[in-house]
Amino acid sequence: MKVLRCKLAPDIVNVTFNIVPTVEWNVSKTTNLDWFTTHRSTLNKAIDACNNRYAWTAYIESPSSKIHGKEPPAQGKARFEAMLNRDFSLTMPGEIGRVGEEVSPYTREPLGISYPQIDVQALYQAMGKGKEAWADAPLDIRFGVCLEILHRCSQQLFENAHATMHTSGQSFIMAFAGSGANALDRGLEALAYAYKAMQDVPASATWQRRFGSEPEVCLEKQYKPMPVGIGAVICCATFPLWNGYPALMASLATGNPVVMKAHPNATLPVAMLVKTCREVLTEAGFDPNLVTLAADTRKEPVAKALLAHDDTAIVDFTGSPTFGHWIEQHCAHLQVYTETAGCNSVVIESTHNLSAMATAIAQSLCQASAQMCTSVQNIHIPASGIVAEGRQISFDEVAGAIVEAVNQLLAKPEQAAFLCGTLVNDDISATIARLREEGAKAGRVLRDSTPYSHPEFSQARTATPLILEVSQQDKALYSQELFGPISFIIKGRSSEDCLDAASADAAQYGAITSHVYSTDDDFIQRAQKSFNRSGASLACNLINMPINFAAAYSDFHVTGLNPAGTACLTDLAFVTRRFRIVQNKVMQA
Repeated sequence: MKVLRCKLAPDIVNVTFNIVPTVEWNVSKTTNLDWFTTHRSTLNKAIDACNNRYAWTAYIESPSSKIHGKEPPAQGKARFEAMLNRDFSLTMPGEIGRVGEEVSPYTREPLGISYPQIDVQALYQAMGKGKEAWADAPLDIRFGVCLEILHRCSQQLFENAHATMHTSGQSFIMAFAGSGANALDRGLEALAYAYKAMQDVPASATWQRRFGSEPEVCLEKQYKPMPVGIGAVICCATFPLWNGYPALMASLATGNPVVMKAHPNATLPVAMLVKTCREVLTEAGFDPNLVTLAADTRKEPVAKALLAHDDTAIVDFTGSPTFGHWIEQHCAHLQVYTETAGCNSVVIESTHNLSAMATAIAQSLCQASAQMCTSVQNIHIPASGIVAEGRQISFDEVAGAIVEAVNQLLAKPEQAAFLCGTLVNDDISATIARLREEGAKAGRVLRDSTPYSHPEFSQARTATPLILEVSQQDKALYSQELFGPISFIIKGRSSEDCLDAASADAAQYGAITSHVYSTDDDFIQRAQKSFNRSGASLACNLINMPINFAAAYSDFHVTGLNPAGTACLTDLAFVTRRFRIVQNKVMQA
């Protein structure tokens, strides 16, 4: 091992590192210093994008062979297939066996991959061994490691897309972009905010003051960011890395070891990330056990054991509201960052373009089979209808336009496969069947859910949107998230009544996305105030784009002001409590 004296890198975006300029540090090679230099322009750009909120991505979102060439897509698929039906090449401290129960929602066949099953106490003991060295590392080294992890993951987008597709049920393109490039952007965004936060405190300061008639005193003060403890990241089944990348980056960059708890249905994408982290950490001369994997089964879950461990200080969770709210209630002594779900709504008052509006809403009902935290569920329309393109149209015409837009989007199997993907599990099929019956009793079925024939996978578990018409008196049906392609067109007494109902639901039950369509500026302003007071963000008159889309560096995803979650991806609050400041002060002679 060489002993290398690390010096500060040049200023980044007019800020300087808050570390003492010379720090003794043992590293196995100098490449980890080069990583920061290599990737600093990417970090610069991410910080600038966060500061100015414009459209930018650090990673290629399209899997097109016209961009990548023919070899990378084929190689990525081959690497994915090479992982099937064998032990995943990853060892963990405290390993007590192997587990794995993933089944592809496309083929209905097991992936046959096994992962280390761990003893929590032994895992945590191993994770603690390298934490002091990581916490003491200069920031340019730590951030260089994190940037290199993201870079290497960006080189694995094709195999990650296949892994996500065959565990989470997304279409290949959605898996490549939403669970690949876009999720990586959220990771880089969190890293940018961590960097910004850690620059707020200087490394040292000279403090001088006179007390009464005594001689002036001079203190030299040093300030050191300190990590708070192990972060447990609990990933969801449908978008396993959506919170995985940002939670990992936010904790690791601020000095905290991280254990990634994968969902049993979708372990492979998380295991691939953990393997990459451990490889980079090892190359940089750090203990690879700073990042570990906790794989489990549905019958023997391990999440609560992780949360109960004394060394766990941070919890990041994305998943069902039921477990998310349990974490919020029972882990109040920890730092808890949740993103769950809510009753995402649309209020339609009027529109300039009925067809474009209907298509935008229909796409949200179809995309990823509405297994997204941003999917629309509740569509509020006044009973008297709306004004569209200068003419009055009835409630039935508006509802019919949305149903027809769904039918048009799914008219071709290739388009249905692109938009819908598959259902992640059979529970969703059971929910659809239940709501079909209950919705027919309360109101009427405007569009039934049926399977579509996937053009490539004949055994794929598929379902198109179920659309139900109900009234506000049927609130018990729609006042909770119904995971999957189930939506309600809700008849209100007036447009104001629709707005009041939707914003009240956001406050009471949560909302991650809310939408209003109106040509009336005054109504839009009232809607903005009403939803914002309910702790919800609002999008107005979105057409010609996927309205589910949340843009990294620009959109603050989840507000933390309603029951849909406590965390925001990403703001400073997402990172600032993951470290604390200690100081030393010495009187100068």
